[in-house]
Amino acid sequence: MTGASLAFADPAYAKLASHIPPAEWVLMHEDITAIRVLKRDRDAIILAHNYQTPEIYHGVADIVGDSLALAREAMRAKAAVIVLAGVHFMAETAKLLNPDKTVLIPDSRAGCSLAESITAADVRALRARHPGLPVIAYVNTSAAVKAEVDYCCTSANARKVVEFAANQAGTDAVIMLPDRFLAANTARETQIRIIAWDGACEVHERFTQADIAQVRAQYADVVVLAHPECPEEVVAASDFAGSTAAMADYVARHQPKRVALITECSMSDNIASANPGTEFVKPCNLCPHMKRISLHKIRTALGTMSEAVTIDPDLAVRARRSVERMLAIP
Repeated sequence: MTGASLAFADPAYAKLASHIPPAEWVLMHEDITAIRVLKRDRDAIILAHNYQTPEIYHGVADIVGDSLALAREAMRAKAAVIVLAGVHFMAETAKLLNPDKTVLIPDSRAGCSLAESITAADVRALRARHPGLPVIAYVNTSAAVKAEVDYCCTSANARKVVEFAANQAGTDAVIMLPDRFLAANTARETQIRIIAWDGACEVHERFTQADIAQVRAQYADVVVLAHPECPEEVVAASDFAGSTAAMADYVARHQPKRVALITECSMSDNIASANPGTEFVKPCNLCPHMKRISLHKIRTALGTMSEAVTIDPDLAVRARRSVERMLAIP
């Protein structure tokens, strides 16, 4: 078979045909084939976030999911090398949970507006202003910040962590950082008072009620699913709010005729093939940091074993504790 014939015979192409033109797929398949060989030779696996592009998500990823799923799978990983197709804090989290493994980030510039909105010094100042209150950090934070807090959380388990932390501390209030919208949307679901930091995700904070109204005006039967990093009024105007994993599960279980995912653009593309009876309509916003990761960069990372994530050992011990506390919550 020719190279082109092999490319179109690849089972992954059936999931990608509606998103990638044939000529582009042939070129991409060269990288995909090389990555698969390198994974075998390096004893490596690729963990890809739901916001990665479809050719990464369906073409080379071994494990896909939201940040909570990736954190759990990183801990279970048997491979010697983990490639994190996502942003830098996710690779740091994988390294925290696998200190003896090599963790690669294909582009170390893949950052996060939330992670960059708060420092370890900010956390210490918050503790000084609110002594005795448990501090919960969204996983979208640096290892240095994780080292200063009591628990981590994700958008999938924020309420559970807030209530557990408050109960353990015997208090009716917690500090939650850095996403003010996740904090506000979590506060609506619990009786625990949440003291928030003023950070926001540059992807989700741009959504407005007007976006929701426009989609509903155009498609009367649309089901709107929003990420809890969106502003409160956007979540209130939606039919369901949850993590990317919860959104994917909602679509799979309910099979709506038409759905709008109020989150990063690639999310819809990645789950469309598993839900052929659902039409995905967008508004969506691109995450420029997630889009720094590409097939070619993954190939280069595995070929050269770069860029390896390193964390100061003493810092890692403290940061790992807050992640492990989250994962240990029943």
